[in-house]
Amino acid sequence: MKQLKFFLFSVIISSTGLGQTPIDLIRKNVDSLPNLSPIFDALQKADNSSDLRIKNLSPYFTIQVDSSLKYQLEINKDPSQYFFFLRNQPVGLKINKDNGLITARIDKSYFLSGRLKYNYEYKVGVCVQNLNDPTDKIDTSFTILFYSTEIIPSTLKPTVTKSLMVDEGDTVRFKIQCDNGSFPIAAITYISNYPIRSLTPITTCGSDFTWYAPYDFVKENDKDKQRKVDLYFIGTNEFHASDTAHIEMTVKQSINYPQQVLEFQTLQEDIKTYVVQLKASFRLVDKKIKKVKKTRICFDLASASTALGGTVFSSMPGSNQKTVGAILPSVGVALVPVKEAVAPGNSYDQNVATLIRSSIKRLEYLLTQNTLVGPHDPDIINKCGKLKEELKQTQIQLIDIPIAEETPDEKEVDDYFNNPEVNKKYRVKKK
Repeated sequence: MKQLKFFLFSVIISSTGLGQTPIDLIRKNVDSLPNLSPIFDALQKADNSSDLRIKNLSPYFTIQVDSSLKYQLEINKDPSQYFFFLRNQPVGLKINKDNGLITARIDKSYFLSGRLKYNYEYKVGVCVQNLNDPTDKIDTSFTILFYSTEIIPSTLKPTVTKSLMVDEGDTVRFKIQCDNGSFPIAAITYISNYPIRSLTPITTCGSDFTWYAPYDFVKENDKDKQRKVDLYFIGTNEFHASDTAHIEMTVKQSINYPQQVLEFQTLQEDIKTYVVQLKASFRLVDKKIKKVKKTRICFDLASASTALGGTVFSSMPGSNQKTVGAILPSVGVALVPVKEAVAPGNSYDQNVATLIRSSIKRLEYLLTQNTLVGPHDPDIINKCGKLKEELKQTQIQLIDIPIAEETPDEKEVDDYFNNPEVNKKYRVKKK
Protein backbone atom coordinates (compact mmCIF):
# COMPACT_ATOMS: atom_id res chain seq x y z
CA MET A 1 0.00 0.00 0.00
CA LYS A 2 2.87 2.29 0.77
CA GLN A 3 4.30 1.47 -2.62
CA LEU A 4 0.97 2.47 -4.30
CA LYS A 5 0.83 5.81 -2.50
CA PHE A 6 4.42 6.49 -3.45
CA PHE A 7 3.73 5.57 -7.03
CA LEU A 8 0.66 7.85 -7.26
CA PHE A 9 2.55 10.69 -5.66
CA SER A 10 5.45 10.24 -8.02
CA VAL A 11 3.11 10.12 -10.99
CA ILE A 12 1.34 13.33 -9.93
CA ILE A 13 4.67 15.06 -9.31
CA SER A 14 6.02 13.91 -12.64
CA SER A 15 2.93 15.17 -14.42
CA THR A 16 3.23 18.70 -13.14
CA GLY A 17 3.26 21.07 -16.07
CA LEU A 18 2.44 18.37 -18.56
CA GLY A 19 -1.30 19.20 -18.77
CA GLN A 20 -2.41 15.67 -17.85
CA THR A 21 -4.85 14.68 -15.09
CA PRO A 22 -4.00 12.04 -12.49
CA ILE A 23 -6.59 9.65 -13.88
CA ASP A 24 -5.03 9.96 -17.35
CA LEU A 25 -1.59 9.24 -15.95
CA ILE A 26 -2.90 6.27 -13.96
CA ARG A 27 -4.70 4.90 -17.01
CA LYS A 28 -1.48 5.38 -19.02
CA ASN A 29 0.79 3.63 -16.48
CA VAL A 30 -1.63 1.08 -14.99
CA ASP A 31 -0.19 -1.71 -17.12
CA SER A 32 3.21 -1.25 -15.49
CA LEU A 33 1.76 -1.96 -12.01
CA PRO A 34 0.53 -5.42 -11.01
CA ASN A 35 -2.84 -5.93 -9.27
CA LEU A 36 -3.94 -2.25 -9.56
CA SER A 37 -7.07 -2.82 -11.67
CA PRO A 38 -9.53 -2.80 -8.69
CA ILE A 39 -8.04 0.39 -7.39
CA PHE A 40 -8.25 2.05 -10.78
CA ASP A 41 -11.95 1.00 -11.11
CA ALA A 42 -12.71 2.59 -7.74
CA LEU A 43 -11.04 5.83 -8.79
CA GLN A 44 -12.93 5.83 -12.09
CA LYS A 45 -16.27 5.25 -10.25
CA ALA A 46 -15.53 8.15 -7.95
CA ASP A 47 -14.82 10.30 -10.95
CA ASN A 48 -18.18 9.25 -12.59
CA SER A 49 -20.18 10.25 -9.50
CA SER A 50 -19.79 13.83 -10.57
CA ASP A 51 -21.95 13.44 -13.78
CA LEU A 52 -23.81 16.49 -14.99
CA ARG A 53 -27.31 16.95 -13.51
CA ILE A 54 -29.90 19.69 -12.89
CA LYS A 55 -30.46 20.06 -9.16
CA ASN A 56 -33.73 22.06 -9.03
CA LEU A 57 -35.80 21.24 -12.14
CA SER A 58 -39.55 21.19 -11.37
CA PRO A 59 -41.48 18.66 -13.48
CA TYR A 60 -44.69 20.77 -13.72
CA PHE A 61 -45.41 24.50 -14.11
CA THR A 62 -48.81 26.21 -14.02
CA ILE A 63 -48.94 29.81 -15.21
CA GLN A 64 -51.82 32.26 -15.31
CA VAL A 65 -52.42 34.25 -18.48
CA ASP A 66 -50.94 37.79 -18.51
CA SER A 67 -48.37 36.83 -15.87
CA SER A 68 -44.59 36.29 -15.94
CA LEU A 69 -42.29 33.47 -14.87
CA LYS A 70 -38.62 33.46 -13.84
CA TYR A 71 -36.99 30.21 -12.88
CA GLN A 72 -33.22 29.72 -12.48
CA LEU A 73 -31.89 26.28 -13.34
CA GLU A 74 -28.99 25.06 -11.21
CA ILE A 75 -26.49 22.41 -12.29
CA ASN A 76 -23.84 20.63 -10.25
CA LYS A 77 -21.00 22.06 -12.31
CA ASP A 78 -19.69 25.40 -13.44
CA PRO A 79 -22.52 26.87 -15.65
CA SER A 80 -20.01 29.00 -17.57
CA GLN A 81 -18.74 25.83 -19.25
CA TYR A 82 -22.22 24.79 -20.46
CA PHE A 83 -24.85 25.84 -22.97
CA PHE A 84 -28.61 25.83 -22.11
CA PHE A 85 -31.45 25.52 -24.66
CA LEU A 86 -35.11 24.39 -24.95
CA ARG A 87 -36.99 22.14 -27.32
CA ASN A 88 -40.68 22.35 -28.37
CA GLN A 89 -41.20 25.37 -26.17
CA PRO A 90 -44.53 27.28 -26.56
CA VAL A 91 -44.69 30.92 -27.61
CA GLY A 92 -43.44 33.28 -24.90
CA LEU A 93 -41.21 30.75 -23.09
CA LYS A 94 -37.44 31.43 -23.27
CA ILE A 95 -34.17 30.36 -21.56
CA ASN A 96 -30.88 32.18 -21.14
CA LYS A 97 -28.30 30.08 -22.97
CA ASP A 98 -25.48 31.15 -20.64
CA ASN A 99 -26.92 30.77 -17.14
CA GLY A 100 -30.12 28.68 -17.58
CA LEU A 101 -32.65 31.34 -16.48
CA ILE A 102 -36.12 30.34 -17.75
CA THR A 103 -38.44 33.29 -18.40
CA ALA A 104 -42.02 33.41 -19.68
CA ARG A 105 -44.38 36.26 -20.58
CA ILE A 106 -47.78 34.92 -21.63
CA ASP A 107 -50.03 37.51 -23.27
CA LYS A 108 -53.73 36.97 -23.87
CA SER A 109 -53.20 37.84 -27.52
CA TYR A 110 -51.45 34.49 -27.98
CA PHE A 111 -54.67 32.70 -27.02
CA LEU A 112 -56.98 35.00 -28.97
CA SER A 113 -54.91 34.41 -32.11
CA GLY A 114 -54.90 30.65 -31.56
CA ARG A 115 -51.13 30.30 -31.03
CA LEU A 116 -51.68 28.97 -27.49
CA LYS A 117 -54.45 26.99 -25.84
CA TYR A 118 -55.94 27.11 -22.38
CA ASN A 119 -55.67 24.04 -20.12
CA TYR A 120 -53.36 22.26 -22.53
CA GLU A 121 -50.23 20.53 -21.23
CA TYR A 122 -47.16 21.51 -23.25
CA LYS A 123 -44.17 19.17 -22.84
CA VAL A 124 -40.93 21.20 -23.09
CA GLY A 125 -37.48 19.67 -23.45
CA VAL A 126 -34.49 21.10 -21.47
CA CYS A 127 -30.97 20.46 -22.74
CA VAL A 128 -27.60 21.32 -21.14
CA GLN A 129 -24.49 20.78 -23.27
CA ASN A 130 -20.79 21.07 -22.36
CA LEU A 131 -19.04 23.53 -24.64
CA ASN A 132 -15.85 21.36 -24.86
CA ASP A 133 -17.02 17.78 -24.37
CA PRO A 134 -19.92 16.69 -26.63
CA THR A 135 -20.54 13.64 -24.44
CA ASP A 136 -21.05 15.74 -21.35
CA LYS A 137 -24.72 16.72 -21.65
CA ILE A 138 -28.17 16.21 -20.16
CA ASP A 139 -31.55 16.01 -21.91
CA THR A 140 -34.78 16.10 -19.84
CA SER A 141 -38.21 17.74 -19.93
CA PHE A 142 -40.94 19.43 -17.90
CA THR A 143 -44.65 20.20 -18.45
CA ILE A 144 -46.19 23.67 -18.50
CA LEU A 145 -49.92 24.57 -18.52
CA PHE A 146 -51.61 27.95 -18.97
CA TYR A 147 -54.90 28.92 -17.34
CA SER A 148 -57.08 31.99 -17.15
CA THR A 149 -59.20 33.27 -14.28
CA GLU A 150 -61.39 35.13 -16.77
CA ILE A 151 -64.46 33.02 -17.59
CA ILE A 152 -65.65 33.37 -21.20
CA PRO A 153 -69.24 32.08 -21.35
CA SER A 154 -70.27 29.61 -24.02
CA THR A 155 -73.38 30.57 -26.03
CA LEU A 156 -75.82 28.91 -28.39
CA LYS A 157 -76.21 30.40 -31.87
CA PRO A 158 -79.01 28.97 -34.04
CA THR A 159 -78.61 29.60 -37.77
CA VAL A 160 -81.93 31.48 -37.97
CA THR A 161 -83.23 34.76 -36.59
CA LYS A 162 -85.21 35.02 -33.38
CA SER A 163 -88.51 35.42 -35.28
CA LEU A 164 -89.69 33.00 -37.95
CA MET A 165 -92.80 33.01 -40.16
CA VAL A 166 -93.97 29.51 -41.09
CA ASP A 167 -96.95 28.31 -43.12
CA GLU A 168 -98.80 25.12 -42.37
CA GLY A 169 -97.36 22.30 -44.42
CA ASP A 170 -93.83 23.76 -44.40
CA THR A 171 -90.78 22.03 -42.91
CA VAL A 172 -88.62 24.08 -40.54
CA ARG A 173 -84.93 23.13 -40.52
CA PHE A 174 -81.97 24.94 -38.94
CA LYS A 175 -78.72 24.08 -37.15
CA ILE A 176 -77.89 24.72 -33.48
CA GLN A 177 -74.33 26.06 -33.41
CA CYS A 178 -72.22 26.83 -30.34
CA ASP A 179 -69.79 29.64 -29.58
CA ASN A 180 -67.63 27.84 -27.04
CA GLY A 181 -65.82 29.88 -24.40
CA SER A 182 -63.78 28.76 -21.41
CA PHE A 183 -65.96 25.70 -20.84
CA PRO A 184 -67.54 24.22 -23.99
CA ILE A 185 -71.20 23.23 -24.11
CA ALA A 186 -71.53 19.51 -23.51
CA ALA A 187 -75.27 18.88 -23.93
CA ILE A 188 -78.29 20.60 -25.50
CA THR A 189 -81.99 20.18 -24.84
CA TYR A 190 -85.08 22.16 -25.84
CA ILE A 191 -88.59 22.95 -24.60
CA SER A 192 -91.60 24.63 -26.25
CA ASN A 193 -95.01 25.99 -25.32
CA TYR A 194 -96.68 23.43 -27.61
CA PRO A 195 -95.93 19.70 -27.77
CA ILE A 196 -93.79 19.68 -30.89
CA ARG A 197 -90.92 17.29 -31.53
CA SER A 198 -87.90 17.55 -33.78
CA LEU A 199 -87.59 14.88 -36.46
CA THR A 200 -83.84 14.75 -35.71
CA PRO A 201 -82.25 14.44 -32.22
CA ILE A 202 -81.01 17.62 -30.51
CA THR A 203 -78.21 16.66 -28.09
CA THR A 204 -74.92 18.35 -29.01
CA CYS A 205 -73.59 21.35 -30.89
CA GLY A 206 -74.16 21.12 -34.62
CA SER A 207 -77.47 19.24 -34.31
CA ASP A 208 -80.24 20.01 -36.81
CA PHE A 209 -83.70 20.99 -35.60
CA THR A 210 -86.31 19.70 -38.06
CA TRP A 211 -90.07 20.11 -37.61
CA TYR A 212 -93.02 19.67 -39.98
CA ALA A 213 -95.91 22.09 -39.34
CA PRO A 214 -99.13 20.06 -39.81
CA TYR A 215 -102.07 21.60 -41.63
CA ASP A 216 -104.37 21.36 -38.62
CA PHE A 217 -101.92 23.03 -36.24
CA VAL A 218 -103.75 26.38 -36.30
CA LYS A 219 -107.25 26.07 -34.86
CA GLU A 220 -110.37 28.01 -35.78
CA ASN A 221 -110.42 29.93 -32.49
CA ASP A 222 -106.83 31.15 -32.85
CA LYS A 223 -106.51 34.89 -33.30
CA ASP A 224 -105.73 36.07 -36.85
CA LYS A 225 -105.62 32.43 -37.96
CA GLN A 226 -102.07 31.99 -36.66
CA ARG A 227 -100.34 30.48 -33.65
CA LYS A 228 -97.06 31.45 -31.95
CA VAL A 229 -94.61 28.74 -30.92
CA ASP A 230 -91.84 29.59 -28.44
CA LEU A 231 -88.74 27.37 -28.67
CA TYR A 232 -86.12 27.45 -25.91
CA PHE A 233 -82.78 25.70 -26.57
CA ILE A 234 -80.77 25.16 -23.37
CA GLY A 235 -77.07 24.29 -23.53
CA THR A 236 -75.09 23.21 -20.44
CA ASN A 237 -71.38 22.66 -19.84
CA GLU A 238 -69.67 20.17 -17.56
CA PHE A 239 -70.20 22.49 -14.57
CA HIS A 240 -73.96 22.77 -15.31
CA ALA A 241 -73.74 26.42 -16.31
CA SER A 242 -76.36 27.01 -19.00
CA ASP A 243 -77.14 29.32 -21.89
CA THR A 244 -80.59 29.65 -23.49
CA ALA A 245 -81.49 30.63 -27.07
CA HIS A 246 -85.10 31.68 -27.75
CA ILE A 247 -86.78 31.39 -31.16
CA GLU A 248 -90.36 32.55 -31.79
CA MET A 249 -92.12 30.83 -34.69
CA THR A 250 -95.41 32.21 -36.02
CA VAL A 251 -97.33 29.45 -37.76
CA LYS A 252 -99.91 30.80 -40.22
CA GLN A 253 -102.91 28.85 -41.41
CA SER A 254 -102.43 27.50 -44.90
CA ILE A 255 -104.38 25.44 -47.41
CA ASN A 256 -103.98 21.70 -47.54
CA TYR A 257 -104.35 21.57 -51.30
CA PRO A 258 -104.43 17.77 -51.76
CA GLN A 259 -107.16 17.42 -49.14
CA GLN A 260 -109.08 20.50 -50.29
CA VAL A 261 -109.04 19.40 -53.94
CA LEU A 262 -110.33 15.98 -52.93
CA GLU A 263 -113.05 17.58 -50.80
CA PHE A 264 -114.02 19.93 -53.64
CA GLN A 265 -114.27 17.05 -56.12
CA THR A 266 -116.40 15.05 -53.69
CA LEU A 267 -118.70 18.03 -53.13
CA GLN A 268 -118.92 18.62 -56.87
CA GLU A 269 -119.98 15.03 -57.46
CA ASP A 270 -122.58 15.26 -54.68
CA ILE A 271 -124.09 18.38 -56.23
CA LYS A 272 -124.21 16.78 -59.68
CA THR A 273 -125.92 13.69 -58.25
CA TYR A 274 -128.41 15.87 -56.38
CA VAL A 275 -129.12 17.89 -59.53
CA VAL A 276 -129.91 14.68 -61.45
CA GLN A 277 -132.31 13.65 -58.67
CA LEU A 278 -133.98 17.06 -58.78
CA LYS A 279 -134.37 16.79 -62.54
CA ALA A 280 -136.06 13.42 -62.07
CA SER A 281 -138.38 14.97 -59.45
CA PHE A 282 -139.08 17.86 -61.80
CA ARG A 283 -140.07 15.40 -64.51
CA LEU A 284 -142.53 13.69 -62.17
CA VAL A 285 -144.11 16.98 -61.08
CA ASP A 286 -144.22 18.35 -64.61
CA LYS A 287 -145.89 15.21 -65.97
CA LYS A 288 -148.44 15.37 -63.17
CA ILE A 289 -149.19 18.98 -64.08
CA LYS A 290 -149.62 18.01 -67.73
CA LYS A 291 -152.01 15.15 -66.85
CA VAL A 292 -154.16 17.37 -64.62
CA LYS A 293 -154.23 20.03 -67.29
CA LYS A 294 -155.57 17.57 -69.89
CA THR A 295 -158.29 16.36 -67.48
CA ARG A 296 -159.43 19.89 -66.71
CA ILE A 297 -159.49 20.72 -70.41
CA CYS A 298 -161.69 17.72 -71.04
CA PHE A 299 -164.10 18.82 -68.33
CA ASP A 300 -164.10 22.40 -69.61
CA LEU A 301 -164.85 21.23 -73.18
CA ALA A 302 -167.61 18.93 -71.92
CA SER A 303 -169.16 21.73 -69.86
CA ALA A 304 -168.97 24.18 -72.76
CA SER A 305 -170.41 21.60 -75.20
CA THR A 306 -173.32 20.88 -72.83
CA ALA A 307 -174.13 24.58 -72.46
CA LEU A 308 -173.90 25.07 -76.22
CA GLY A 309 -176.08 21.99 -76.81
CA GLY A 310 -178.69 23.36 -74.46
CA THR A 311 -178.81 26.59 -76.45
CA VAL A 312 -179.17 24.62 -79.70
CA PHE A 313 -181.95 22.36 -78.37
CA SER A 314 -183.81 25.34 -76.90
CA SER A 315 -184.14 26.86 -80.38
CA MET A 316 -185.72 23.72 -81.89
CA PRO A 317 -189.55 23.53 -82.42
CA GLY A 318 -190.23 20.29 -80.53
CA SER A 319 -191.23 20.51 -76.86
CA ASN A 320 -189.06 17.53 -75.95
CA GLN A 321 -186.05 19.16 -77.58
CA LYS A 322 -186.77 22.40 -75.71
CA THR A 323 -186.94 20.42 -72.48
CA VAL A 324 -183.53 18.89 -73.23
CA GLY A 325 -182.21 22.36 -74.04
CA ALA A 326 -183.34 23.55 -70.65
CA ILE A 327 -181.61 20.66 -68.85
CA LEU A 328 -178.23 20.63 -70.65
CA PRO A 329 -176.95 23.98 -69.22
CA SER A 330 -177.51 22.67 -65.72
CA VAL A 331 -175.51 19.60 -66.62
CA GLY A 332 -172.69 21.86 -67.79
CA VAL A 333 -172.80 23.75 -64.52
CA ALA A 334 -172.76 20.50 -62.57
CA LEU A 335 -169.56 19.45 -64.34
CA VAL A 336 -167.62 22.34 -62.76
CA PRO A 337 -167.49 20.95 -59.18
CA VAL A 338 -166.88 17.51 -60.59
CA LYS A 339 -163.85 18.94 -62.42
CA GLU A 340 -162.48 20.52 -59.25
CA ALA A 341 -162.96 17.28 -57.37
CA VAL A 342 -161.42 15.04 -60.01
CA ALA A 343 -158.63 17.40 -61.19
CA PRO A 344 -158.08 20.20 -58.66
CA GLY A 345 -156.16 23.32 -59.60
CA ASN A 346 -152.44 22.79 -60.14
CA SER A 347 -151.08 26.07 -58.78
CA TYR A 348 -149.20 24.26 -55.98
CA ASP A 349 -147.61 21.77 -58.32
CA GLN A 350 -146.80 24.58 -60.70
CA ASN A 351 -145.02 26.49 -57.95
CA VAL A 352 -143.15 23.36 -56.88
CA ALA A 353 -141.98 22.70 -60.41
CA THR A 354 -140.85 26.30 -60.78
CA LEU A 355 -138.97 26.10 -57.46
CA ILE A 356 -137.24 22.86 -58.44
CA ARG A 357 -136.29 24.25 -61.83
CA SER A 358 -134.86 27.46 -60.35
CA SER A 359 -132.88 25.45 -57.77
CA ILE A 360 -131.42 23.28 -60.51
CA LYS A 361 -130.45 26.31 -62.55
CA ARG A 362 -128.85 27.97 -59.53
CA LEU A 363 -126.78 24.90 -58.60
CA GLU A 364 -125.61 24.45 -62.20
CA TYR A 365 -124.64 28.11 -62.37
CA LEU A 366 -122.64 27.89 -59.11
CA LEU A 367 -120.82 24.80 -60.36
CA THR A 368 -119.83 26.69 -63.51
CA GLN A 369 -118.74 29.83 -61.67
CA ASN A 370 -116.77 28.02 -58.94
CA THR A 371 -114.61 25.64 -60.95
CA LEU A 372 -110.94 25.37 -59.97
CA VAL A 373 -108.37 27.25 -62.02
CA GLY A 374 -105.69 24.72 -61.12
CA PRO A 375 -104.51 22.26 -58.46
CA HIS A 376 -103.36 25.19 -56.28
CA ASP A 377 -106.28 27.57 -56.62
CA PRO A 378 -105.83 30.15 -53.80
CA ASP A 379 -109.61 30.64 -53.59
CA ILE A 380 -110.44 26.96 -53.24
CA ILE A 381 -111.65 27.30 -49.65
CA ASN A 382 -114.12 30.07 -50.53
CA LYS A 383 -115.39 28.20 -53.57
CA CYS A 384 -115.84 25.03 -51.59
CA GLY A 385 -117.65 26.97 -48.87
CA LYS A 386 -120.05 28.61 -51.34
CA LEU A 387 -120.97 25.29 -52.94
CA LYS A 388 -121.43 23.61 -49.58
CA GLU A 389 -123.64 26.42 -48.25
CA GLU A 390 -125.78 26.56 -51.41
CA LEU A 391 -126.25 22.79 -51.42
CA LYS A 392 -127.31 22.88 -47.77
CA GLN A 393 -129.83 25.68 -48.34
CA THR A 394 -131.30 23.97 -51.41
CA GLN A 395 -131.73 20.68 -49.58
CA ILE A 396 -133.50 22.46 -46.71
CA GLN A 397 -135.72 24.40 -49.11
CA LEU A 398 -136.69 21.29 -51.06
CA ILE A 399 -136.88 18.94 -48.09
CA ASP A 400 -140.55 18.03 -48.88
CA ILE A 401 -139.94 17.37 -52.57
CA PRO A 402 -140.31 13.67 -53.40
CA ILE A 403 -137.16 12.09 -54.78
CA ALA A 404 -137.43 9.35 -57.36
CA GLU A 405 -136.66 5.99 -55.83
CA GLU A 406 -135.22 4.43 -58.97
CA THR A 407 -131.83 5.52 -60.22
CA PRO A 408 -132.54 8.05 -62.95
CA ASP A 409 -130.82 8.08 -66.29
CA GLU A 410 -128.80 11.26 -66.34
CA LYS A 411 -129.04 11.76 -70.10
CA GLU A 412 -132.76 11.06 -70.14
CA VAL A 413 -133.72 13.48 -67.37
CA ASP A 414 -131.32 16.09 -68.77
CA ASP A 415 -132.95 15.87 -72.20
CA TYR A 416 -136.40 16.23 -70.65
CA PHE A 417 -135.29 19.19 -68.52
CA ASN A 418 -133.81 20.99 -71.53
CA ASN A 419 -136.68 20.14 -73.88
CA PRO A 420 -137.81 23.30 -75.73
CA GLU A 421 -141.48 22.52 -75.11
CA VAL A 422 -140.87 22.16 -71.39
CA ASN A 423 -138.76 25.31 -71.29
CA LYS A 424 -141.51 27.20 -73.04
CA LYS A 425 -143.94 26.61 -70.17
CA TYR A 426 -141.51 28.09 -67.61
CA ARG A 427 -140.22 30.94 -69.71
CA VAL A 428 -141.15 34.51 -68.78
CA LYS A 429 -143.72 35.72 -71.29
CA LYS A 430 -143.87 39.19 -72.67
CA LYS A 431 -147.02 41.18 -72.01
